[in-house]
Amino acid sequence: MRNFARAIRLSLRYRWTFFFSILCAVGVGVFWGANIGAVYPFVEIIFQGESLQRWAQRNLARTQQSTVQYTLQVQELQRALAQAPEAERPRLETKLSLAESRLAAERRAEQLYEALQPYFALLPDSPFQTLVLVIGLLMFGTLIKCLFQFWHGILVGRLAALGEFELRKLFYRRTLRLETAAFTEEDTTDLMSRFTYDMECLTNGLNVLFGKVVREPLKALACLAGAAWVCWPLLVLTLLVLPVAVWAIQWLGKMLKRANRRAMEGMAELYNILEETFRGIQLVKAFTMERYERLRFHRRSKQYFRKSLKIARYDSLSHPLTEMLGIAMISLALGAGAYLTLEGKTHLLGIRMSDRPLSVGALLLFYAFLIGTADPARKLSDVFSRLQRAAAAADRIYALLDREPKLQEPACPMILHRHQRDLVFDHVWFGYREDRHVLEDICLEIPFGQRLAIVGPNGAGKTTLLNLVLRFADPLRGQIRLDGVPLPQMRLQDLRRQIGLVTQEPWLFDDTVYNNIRYGAPWASREDVIRAAQQAHAHQFIVEELPDGYETLVGMGGSRLSGGQRQRITLARAILRDPAILLLDEPTSQVDPESQRLIRTVLEEFTRNRTTLMVTHRLSTLALADRIVVMEAGRIVDVGSHEQLLARCSTYRRLYQFEFAPLRESA
Repeated sequence: MRNFARAIRLSLRYRWTFFFSILCAVGVGVFWGANIGAVYPFVEIIFQGESLQRWAQRNLARTQQSTVQYTLQVQELQRALAQAPEAERPRLETKLSLAESRLAAERRAEQLYEALQPYFALLPDSPFQTLVLVIGLLMFGTLIKCLFQFWHGILVGRLAALGEFELRKLFYRRTLRLETAAFTEEDTTDLMSRFTYDMECLTNGLNVLFGKVVREPLKALACLAGAAWVCWPLLVLTLLVLPVAVWAIQWLGKMLKRANRRAMEGMAELYNILEETFRGIQLVKAFTMERYERLRFHRRSKQYFRKSLKIARYDSLSHPLTEMLGIAMISLALGAGAYLTLEGKTHLLGIRMSDRPLSVGALLLFYAFLIGTADPARKLSDVFSRLQRAAAAADRIYALLDREPKLQEPACPMILHRHQRDLVFDHVWFGYREDRHVLEDICLEIPFGQRLAIVGPNGAGKTTLLNLVLRFADPLRGQIRLDGVPLPQMRLQDLRRQIGLVTQEPWLFDDTVYNNIRYGAPWASREDVIRAAQQAHAHQFIVEELPDGYETLVGMGGSRLSGGQRQRITLARAILRDPAILLLDEPTSQVDPESQRLIRTVLEEFTRNRTTLMVTHRLSTLALADRIVVMEAGRIVDVGSHEQLLARCSTYRRLYQFEFAPLRESA
């Protein structure tokens, strides 16, 4: 529950909302108990055919008579005690103590009735008028209770929504701080599960906590206070079952929390299958694997079903458990109360239960208050599993919130001016695991303004090299320095502001063309955006082919545009950012020949006076390079010009023969 408590504290920042929700809950509880208290005048007065005035007068007279009777009894016992032998004195002392206690109780009652006598004169003088008054008060009390309940529901909903709002923002902010390795397909679906299903469970738990868990105990407390006012020793006897109930609920809570946590993990697995299947639907259909995917989904769904069934079993156990405990409490109260009332006793098993014998009306009122606690108890049993589900969800959410990113900002970052000297890889080793290296002993010096092409077979580590420049990860050994400053000693924001990235799969956000170009340069004016689009040869198709020009929505990932259009917009985005370092990862691999020609023209102009690293398989892009780096199995095997490498590097000749030559462009 520790993590759930942290989520609660987020909601409690809104102190006034919380304060007024508690105030409304108290109002609900008070009027709930007051309305149950209407049982007493119905049973004791109205059903006896009396008015409030006559009932008050009759009780005053009876109390005065009892006072006289017990005064005489006390005096008689005092005289007997004074004359009694030593052996009789303990028995007489006990009787005297009981008589004095009853006399004190009768005198207090007499004083109360005498103090209220002037007010009783204002009450109705007929049974029917008394009935109308009691019903009117009952209706008024119910109306006030309903108003309190209405506002309590609104305030609780606001409090839970605000807590969710704060937690979502915090969760999103912390998620964006994670390293890129945390966003694989499997991890992304798990993140989505935590963002949606787990967050919904946690919000429901907050709603229940600030709602029923606050309101219902206050209703029960009002009833228990009423029962204690009638006869508190009898209430204590009734509550002897409570320790057993607390132990049983704690055990059930542990079982429910564990089952809910496993069910949430199962839901994340289902999200993973859905994500994989929907993203790869073309492959699924092309290879006629629908049946296989159905069976895979069936197996995971069956596992989730079994976990949900375990939750249902524990949840269904909470109702019989609370009902049995409630019946045990009522049975104790029925037996003890009936004995005291029917026998006219004030003691049970030698223990004083009341100062005066309980009347039938008082006993029924006591039972009514006990029954009044049953409805809150029933509602609380309904929310028990939801609280445990919320606690399990909080554990999953805060497990990620507490996860520190592997890439830490330096405590005292070095000031980084615009890149103007060199980019150096100094004996760099890197691997996602210590025992498997992706890059081995990379030594490379790239002067400012040089255009460097990186080639090699698939899996050689080319894209990983670019990722290290962006500091998506840090080397296991060695250093990468920019203008003499190791990358970990500068702020990530300062480093990445100097870098522009264009990938082989251009990603656009579901927004306008204008906002996509401006992404990464929010300070740019509209004129700057148009100028960048013109440089990227994108302006013409934007204004002539798109229905709303720069205000056209491009769809998720740019799905409403062609591959060449998307790539030119991403180039415009990089141009607008005006980076000192440009990283190109196969920028023309998935576009048509016309787009390739235009993109090459753009790059030829834009890469001047910038340090450029290009991963490519295109001869037209290689022609832009000042040097070419050949990589194989994570190592640099050679560096040189196109002619030099053809002459001396067998790996490059093989790449040229099987990859570059077949992709020769008309450009």
